Amino acid sequence: MTGSGAEAQSADTFPKLLARNAQVRGDRPAMREKDFGIWQSWTWAQAADEVRALACGLIALGVGEDDKVIICGDNRPRLYWSMTAVQAAGGIPVPVYQDSGAEEMQFIYEHAEAKFAIVEDQEQVDKVLEIKDNLPGLQHIIYDDTRGLRNYNQPFLHDFEAVQAKGRKYDSENPSSYENNVAGKKGSDVCIMLYTSGTTGRPKGVMLTNDNLIITAQNCSELEGITDQDSILAYLPMAWVGDNVFSFAQSHVTGYCVNCPESSETVLDDLREVGPSYFFAPPSIFENILTTATIRIEDSAKFKQRMFHYFMDVAKRVGMDMLDGKSVGFGDRMLYWLGNLLVFAPLKNVLGLSKIRLAYTGGVAIGPDIFIFYRSMGLNLKQLYGSTEASVFVTIQRNGEVRPETSGKAALGVELKVADSGEIMFRGPGVFHAYFKNDEATKETKTDDGWVHTGDAGFLDDDGDLHIIDRAKDVGKLNNSAMFAPNFIENKLKFFPHIREAVTFGNERDYVAAFINIDLESVGNWAERQGLAYSGYTDLAGQELISGLIQECVEKVNADLAEDENLKSSQIKRFLILHKELDADDGELTRTRKVRRNVVVDRYGELIDALYSDKTHCEVEAKVTFEDGRTDTIHADLQIHEAKLSDTSQAMAAE
Repeated sequence: MTGSGAEAQSADTFPKLLARNAQVRGDRPAMREKDFGIWQSWTWAQAADEVRALACGLIALGVGEDDKVIICGDNRPRLYWSMTAVQAAGGIPVPVYQDSGAEEMQFIYEHAEAKFAIVEDQEQVDKVLEIKDNLPGLQHIIYDDTRGLRNYNQPFLHDFEAVQAKGRKYDSENPSSYENNVAGKKGSDVCIMLYTSGTTGRPKGVMLTNDNLIITAQNCSELEGITDQDSILAYLPMAWVGDNVFSFAQSHVTGYCVNCPESSETVLDDLREVGPSYFFAPPSIFENILTTATIRIEDSAKFKQRMFHYFMDVAKRVGMDMLDGKSVGFGDRMLYWLGNLLVFAPLKNVLGLSKIRLAYTGGVAIGPDIFIFYRSMGLNLKQLYGSTEASVFVTIQRNGEVRPETSGKAALGVELKVADSGEIMFRGPGVFHAYFKNDEATKETKTDDGWVHTGDAGFLDDDGDLHIIDRAKDVGKLNNSAMFAPNFIENKLKFFPHIREAVTFGNERDYVAAFINIDLESVGNWAERQGLAYSGYTDLAGQELISGLIQECVEKVNADLAEDENLKSSQIKRFLILHKELDADDGELTRTRKVRRNVVVDRYGELIDALYSDKTHCEVEAKVTFEDGRTDTIHADLQIHEAKLSDTSQAMAAE
């Protein structure tokens, strides 16, 4: 149960919710973590003890009112406990992306005026030490994993367990300190600061209150019937607002169990073992899972391939209606039942999706084809629309009303409107408090009466469902005045497992052109079956057979676009396969894998110009950054390819 009445009203902060869970469901599992191949488990009562010890240790170290505490690492119980402990001590946790470089982190440490840091391991400690001399305000660093840190003897470094031991001593000497601190905080207080992905500039620190997160988490849980019997896999970055809602806020509100994978490399294996009932993933994850499934099918025997495609055709015809409880003919129902027995259920089991009763996707738009694929198989996948400034939930698709082209109706307590400019605006309980140290940006984003500018273009249909077109600043027009919506086209391209990323161009141009990143795993698997040798991404991407493979995908998208009256002019006329993968370490993607268009345009302007010329190839060199920080320069001669346009487009051009 999620709690109700005065009990729920009084638990208006996360430390108070933790205390309630320890009292109401103290022996139920709160967190699990796979370590050295074995699942460890902590009950809510045990979690409360861990948090209390750490909070008292932080107070003893000097964490005071509204002090900012950086939290960085993979999804680990101790780091989630650290969030609550910092709040209980009176501070404000500031999670940062664990794969950020030291320079990226330095900006957040400086901007947030962080005095303390709690990090996972030696890798994260080393990053902080690299920038420590530039951070005079940083007083203490606490680390969880001691491996490799035996000879690190700086006085400001502290072992997590040593801080807890200090906390237990402090607690025994000051037995009322913890309760007084917890009681002194209220729902309207800022409880976390999350930095935006920074697609167009420096990230902004979004300050969210307890009320923002708790009320939105309660509203979603009420709408979907989420209880303490559910469970979730926590694998997305802790610095992302989605993880803070699904793995932290809703867990505290409902009391369900959060499972932490062994590592980022074992997520799919751990997903199968855990079998969660509740799951969230951005479109890129669902695209990756689909790629994995496609590779398995392509590697299977011919009769299995034919069986898969036959029953998937059945699923696409009737699967979504069956999931929504609509009437389906007896013959189709029996075929679907057989398909589920032979194909859908085994595939969902292999992918770890068998026990999921509710799955969400959001962050960016998901391709309709990908969305239909999962729902056709019986996965209750729904789209939501949200943002950091909304504490995630702006819209949620309702059961029985799920359509691929919409993002659903306003979440509980949320109001929606579309401005005269076509920009989507909202207000509700999740609206952020302010941007930290940026009053100008706060006023530009949030009106005096609480409406928030999303920067997204869209419209509300007659049913009240929201349709997202694109980022308002990205929507443009071709020279023939037809609409150009790059994200929509890119999502269609990324449905194909061979395409990892795509960037399209067309605003104020005569036609649409595209950069393509191949998916190394999928295309590499295809190349091996063809006996095609290659030495790496650049070599594989430049081979003629691969160009033909990608051209087939592009032309299928063109045929699909030709069916849409508004987008038939947006068919891709010319494209090239990039010589390197777009990478967050090179600044081309955000840490949540959103394309930084301005960076791509500035960096690859010569390639864009070539796409809009009569050139058939273009020589290029680029600097790449490896995971260990090393850099290198690669050279390539990129071929520019002409894609076949549909008859509709050609006829229109002839007119």
